[in-house]
Amino acid sequence: MATLLLIVIYISFIGLGIPDSLFGTAWPAIYADFRLPISFASFVSIIISSGTIISSLISAKVINRFGTNKVSAFSTAMTALALLGFSLSANFFLLCLCAVPLGLGAGAIDTALNNYVSLHYSATHMSFLHCFYGIGVTVSPYILSLVINSSAGWRGGYQIAFGIQLCIALILFLTLSIWKKAHSQDTGETEQATKTLPFREIARIPGVKLMWCLFITSCAIECTCGGWGSTYLVEYKHMDAVTAARMVMLYYMGMALGRFLSGILAARLNSWQIIRIGQWILGIALIGLLLPLSSGISAACLFMVGLGNGPMFPNFNYLTPQNFGADISQSVMGTQMAMSYIGIMVAPAVCGVLGQFINMGIFPVYLLAFYVIMIIATKRVKIILAIQKD
Repeated sequence: MATLLLIVIYISFIGLGIPDSLFGTAWPAIYADFRLPISFASFVSIIISSGTIISSLISAKVINRFGTNKVSAFSTAMTALALLGFSLSANFFLLCLCAVPLGLGAGAIDTALNNYVSLHYSATHMSFLHCFYGIGVTVSPYILSLVINSSAGWRGGYQIAFGIQLCIALILFLTLSIWKKAHSQDTGETEQATKTLPFREIARIPGVKLMWCLFITSCAIECTCGGWGSTYLVEYKHMDAVTAARMVMLYYMGMALGRFLSGILAARLNSWQIIRIGQWILGIALIGLLLPLSSGISAACLFMVGLGNGPMFPNFNYLTPQNFGADISQSVMGTQMAMSYIGIMVAPAVCGVLGQFINMGIFPVYLLAFYVIMIIATKRVKIILAIQKD
């Protein structure tokens, strides 16, 4: 039963990934269709991220009351309806309106499932979980590249994504009962020990703020690449929109591959060792992206960015119970997801503004700045956590 549940969780993470890459890839077509400034994508991203931050911060109370299974099912259904709304939107205001349920649903799913897997499954399963997220974010640009030049356009891509998301939501509703059967004994013990801490108390825990920094920087790099990678290739490297969409698909493939390899390496290496390997790959890729190379090589560097940064998020999540204890992991996880989406919200938005007022050549420099902060925070948090354990 635990294996069946794991498959369901994997499928749900495909659904979590589908909306995340769709908007950034479709934006060059959307802003041309609505005759909007290029930076207006930031408004939609901010609304989505704000909803996710809110749902992440209240997730501990909601999950403790309704359960991970129901929260995941209803949240996936909410994101499906939001995707349908995007496809039917006649103006920019409606896009912003549909962004609200998309953000609220995504934050609840992310927090609930990350904590559940970190408590009940291995580090390998956590990496594979986010590998399936990588499948979701890879599928969306591919679907869009197939229909964007047809009569359906970008709206057709959103309608197909809605159909996939709706099927995933139905699977989650049909399998609600297996959650209690899969880990009935473990779940009972965990629920008794779980503590819901206020935000201020969590912030005072040693090492928490530095872990927040790691989540912010990793997600800033991930989502800035996903949101502006296509625009960078089109506007600065002069690649056509269809090819750029496919190149961004390669970026997400790199992310999925990085998480898959992380799952394999977890049998031999601990999470911090995998993180260090990923950071080396990420650093090399960002330097390559910074150099004045051809559009094809730049696209390959985006793939390497995904490969290196991909293992960061799942391994940071998996370390949460180890770093701070299983009894408060749900509360800490909620704040980590909230900080992740602050990075998701702010970083791409600022990149869009800089890209409009300077040019998209700022893209690799911007990513490299977050990478440097990530390396410094990694070294500091490891020292603090080691002192706490001693």
